[in-house]
Amino acid sequence: MKNMQTTAMPAMLYGTAWKKEMTSPLVEQALLQGFRGIDTACQPKHYHEAGVGEGIQAAVQQGIARSTLYLQTKFTSLNGQDPQSVPYDPQAPLATQVQQSIQVSLNNLHTDYLDCLLLHSPMPTVTETLQVWSVMEENVDKGDVLQLGISNCYNPSLLEYIWTSVRIKPAVVQNRFYAATQYDHLIRAFCTQHGLRYQSFWTLTANPDLLSHPLLARLSGAYQKSRAQVLFRYLTQIGVTPLTGTTSLRHMQEDLAVFSFSLSEQECAALTALLS
Repeated sequence: MKNMQTTAMPAMLYGTAWKKEMTSPLVEQALLQGFRGIDTACQPKHYHEAGVGEGIQAAVQQGIARSTLYLQTKFTSLNGQDPQSVPYDPQAPLATQVQQSIQVSLNNLHTDYLDCLLLHSPMPTVTETLQVWSVMEENVDKGDVLQLGISNCYNPSLLEYIWTSVRIKPAVVQNRFYAATQYDHLIRAFCTQHGLRYQSFWTLTANPDLLSHPLLARLSGAYQKSRAQVLFRYLTQIGVTPLTGTTSLRHMQEDLAVFSFSLSEQECAALTALLS
């Protein structure tokens, strides 16, 4: 019997991409500072998933229970992998690749279940996307995975088609949050309507113009918080779950401190206007 306990998704997640040999100590530090949600992927090209597991183990040894953590990883298709470090058999059938990837993630993270499994991006065809999803559903049935989602899905029609076609509905959409996609306003509206959680990544990196806007400067001064803190707080108040991948202890602490203040409805409305 798996030692599972459904853990609510935290309002902010710690992202682990591009950290290489620093992954383990940074994940440990993030957990000890108070993060309880970790995002990773079974994609050695950009993630050191085994290092994520090492960091989690180090934190667990210091008293943080697995049952309090929300662990989220991804199945990444061959076209998103480094051919020299594919974490599953590239010659195997697609369904086998998905299953092998999930098992690698369970081993890397030293856990017997995943709180959430994302399809890293839609497959080249809708048929393949639904095939992968079916295997992911089987792992929910077995108890290896608690919920499913998709990332890098910027086509509202495709998201709606997946939603209507699958047996176990996506619970999460994780996308880059930036002006080029109009801040995913249609996809976020779909998520709100159907009860999905929208997760944002590259929230700070991709938005220098937004962060430099006079409104952010004014709110930063009024609340004595950084502009990044104001943006993160706004997003959490409108139901977006931002990822932060900071390697700075101070920024980790500042990110977690966004819940110490709240923006008014009028201030949130003004910020929403900047995203339209």
